[in-house]
Amino acid sequence: MTDARSPDHPGPAVFPVDSSPVSADEQRLRELGYTQELARSMSGFSNFAVSFSIVSILSGCLTLYGTGMKTGGPALIIWGWPVVGLLTLCVGLAMAEICSSYPTAGGLYYWSAKLSRTSGPAWSWFTGWFNFLGQVAVTASVDYGAAFFTNAFLDLRFGVAATPAHTMEIFAVILVVHGLLNTFGVRLVALLNSVSVWWHLVGVAIIVGALAFLPERHASVSFVLTEFVNQTGFHNQFYVAMLGLLMAQYTLTGYDASAHMTEETQDAARSGPRGIVNAITVSLVAGWILLLGITFAIRDYDGALNSDTQVPPAQIFIDAIGSGGAQFLLIIVIGAQFFCGMASVTANSRMIYAFSRDGALPGSRLWHRISPRTQTPTNAVWLATGGALLLGLPALWNNTAYTAVTSISVIGLYISYVIPVYLRLRQGEDFPRGPWHLGRWSRPIGIVAVAWTAVITVLFMLPTASPIDAESFNYTPVAVAVVVGFAGLWWLASARHWFTGPHVGAAPTAPTAPTAPSTPSTPSAPDAPDTELETR
Repeated sequence: MTDARSPDHPGPAVFPVDSSPVSADEQRLRELGYTQELARSMSGFSNFAVSFSIVSILSGCLTLYGTGMKTGGPALIIWGWPVVGLLTLCVGLAMAEICSSYPTAGGLYYWSAKLSRTSGPAWSWFTGWFNFLGQVAVTASVDYGAAFFTNAFLDLRFGVAATPAHTMEIFAVILVVHGLLNTFGVRLVALLNSVSVWWHLVGVAIIVGALAFLPERHASVSFVLTEFVNQTGFHNQFYVAMLGLLMAQYTLTGYDASAHMTEETQDAARSGPRGIVNAITVSLVAGWILLLGITFAIRDYDGALNSDTQVPPAQIFIDAIGSGGAQFLLIIVIGAQFFCGMASVTANSRMIYAFSRDGALPGSRLWHRISPRTQTPTNAVWLATGGALLLGLPALWNNTAYTAVTSISVIGLYISYVIPVYLRLRQGEDFPRGPWHLGRWSRPIGIVAVAWTAVITVLFMLPTASPIDAESFNYTPVAVAVVVGFAGLWWLASARHWFTGPHVGAAPTAPTAPTAPSTPSTPSAPDAPDTELETR
């Protein structure tokens, strides 16, 4: 019930109201063109936890550690990390500012539609398809990496050979479990995402502590900080060094999850940006500590690269602290990778849900359906896991396929990250800032973000091994071309006639509780924040 004053009667009149009061988050979502369908139950910490879990230093760093050992070695592993981390932070900061203005599950493709001065539907269409490609590839690469490490553990513990067939079987099982958890264990997923943060941080401390104090000897400081290794077959050292950045750049991806989860997050205009920036910052510091600990523990460089487990970090653990201790550390790593893959499926399904909500995927009506029991997009969950399985299948017969999948994830995600950043730069001072923004740093940070994305987009399409043949060829350009070609042809043949982009600024479809005329409305985008650059 609420009171309102009638013009015919000086006293208060009472009107029945069916709807409950609308929160500031829900009101802002309506102003952006959508009604609240997902359960808004996540705290700011939970939002950060999803992105931090997907970045997952115990997944990315260790999964591609062997690649780093071949492309630059210790010098690139140790010094490439902070360089890539700081450049990635620029991308994250630029994205966070936009997220504060437009906190929707669509995230990047919604931002592109809102920020473009012309051809908004086209910008939105291709941003969404690049993001879809990157999200599916991240899920595939994370869970396949988890399968690699699980197989290595099973080999050490039970003698299960680390073959491509066994790895693929484990990969499929992990995807099914992640799909089931995201379908039926929604509350458990939210809890596990929060547990994941502490699992990662405590896990890094245990691994680094064990490798620092238990081995009888360590690698020299000069080896760790200056040793350059080239086992690619290429003779250009600079080219090899640039290839060595893949490990760090692949790890520092997926933080757009905080944007995709904003429709389920409280105080989304602040919590979403903070989740993005804090996920990168914490990962940057903890990841460097982890890499230092592992690299100092190397005893037999070639032996680790050629290990029967096919997982160099596992052999480094064995050489440093023995088989029993190595198995314990592998359990920590596998647990972290499991959390990472689970969070990746969660974020991927939300992006699919939002993109389908605007009719941009084949079969959108199917993928947009929400489970009335759990208020989650269950069909989108299974599209995410099924797509990841298909993308991982080539690893059965091609040894370089997994590296290609990691490159696809980086390229797909970062192109989708940088398109709205580029469009925001074009807006200049016309950009409607949210409560979290960069102030005068917005333009220089945005320029660095765009330039760095251009560099890595070209770099990760180049060959990673020589001589170049059918076995060593980098199939990243092929996969990207297939998806972009499909999206482009569909756009030209059909979608440009009916796809108008996300429902930007559409009128709300649900009734709002009446309020007295004197009650101010919630501002959609405050003009001035408490601080010029708020990152806390």
